[in-house]
Amino acid sequence: MTPLLRFACLLAGWCVCGLTLRAQSPFLTQLIKDTKPAVITRAKWALQQAPQTITAFHCSRSAGGLHDFYSEGDYWWPDPANRDSPYIQRDGQTNPDNFVAHRLAMIKLSRVMGALAAGYVATKDNTYLQHALLHAKAWFKDPATRMNPSLLYAQAIKGRATGRGIGIIDTIHLMEVVQALRIMEKAGAIPPADLEAFRNWFSSYLEWLTTHPYGKDEMNAANNHGTCWVMQVAAFARFVGNQTLIDFCISRYKTVLLPSQMANDGSFPRELKRTKPYGYSLFNLDAMSTICQLLSTKENNLWQYTVENDRGMAKGIAFLSPYVKNKSTWPYAHDVMYWNNWPVAQPFLIFGAAAFQNVDYYRLWRSLDQDPREEEVLRNLPVRNPVIWF
Repeated sequence: MTPLLRFACLLAGWCVCGLTLRAQSPFLTQLIKDTKPAVITRAKWALQQAPQTITAFHCSRSAGGLHDFYSEGDYWWPDPANRDSPYIQRDGQTNPDNFVAHRLAMIKLSRVMGALAAGYVATKDNTYLQHALLHAKAWFKDPATRMNPSLLYAQAIKGRATGRGIGIIDTIHLMEVVQALRIMEKAGAIPPADLEAFRNWFSSYLEWLTTHPYGKDEMNAANNHGTCWVMQVAAFARFVGNQTLIDFCISRYKTVLLPSQMANDGSFPRELKRTKPYGYSLFNLDAMSTICQLLSTKENNLWQYTVENDRGMAKGIAFLSPYVKNKSTWPYAHDVMYWNNWPVAQPFLIFGAAAFQNVDYYRLWRSLDQDPREEEVLRNLPVRNPVIWF
């Protein structure tokens, strides 16, 4: 019996004698069994959602056009001394009056396509994939509604910037869209012309991410923004088959992200210095875990990769998971906003459970909120449908 099958048996409380391996991985089989009712509920909700792209919303402050994604920096506010002057920063404090309609539309796309793909994985009902195709065509193909494959106007600041590189973090929500497209492609649910259009869109976006100054700035960010650049590029490169970028992301994780961001105890000091240290620590560990989930192979297992003092994913999860299990023991400052909304079903727990065959991580993940509704949580939780990641 393989170690992974033995782990799945432990999850289910089975006797480990006399079982045979199914074609589907035993971990995924058990995950579907445990989450199928919720997966189907979300998939049925997604079937009721009509496609709606960024072209349905416009902000007069955007320097872009109808098809350009636009958002505004979360922590920037009007100056109370002069409301016509450039905005001023309040780190960690979200301005509720900023324009976020495009971001919310993209999050909804991610929720819908992720839920539909998960519904298919759980049931093999092609109806879910047929509906997902409508959403993908609206966003990435149809001339009237498609989004331009660039982020020139994301996280703008009134009076200071029409767009910034850090806005690239807004498209982390396209990752579950791409995971859904991969499942749809494998199932033969995407007509060739549509598949070509989708691949062309993501190839163009990758070109922009890796050559535009905004993309280069984000790649070089020393905190969660740099992590999320690698995470996105890895996900999109896998979909379009760009092995050069895949290899670059593997190298970037090994030589830059892990050694420069993780401390000897498994924490992320740059995130702990922020005004929301708990939420940012969760977010960065989720992102690094997703990179490992995307890029690990039998020959090159990033889950097992370590740098000096055994810094690696095992140590990172071991550091943070006790504070997920019991947040009251968190020894650092509390987040200035949304402290009570975390944790939820963090991806690093479910990915780590499979990678390290750790039943405790799996059970902890199962005990947490699988379907959060708070917008700030959804914004920082791009992996919501783990059955499409295994």
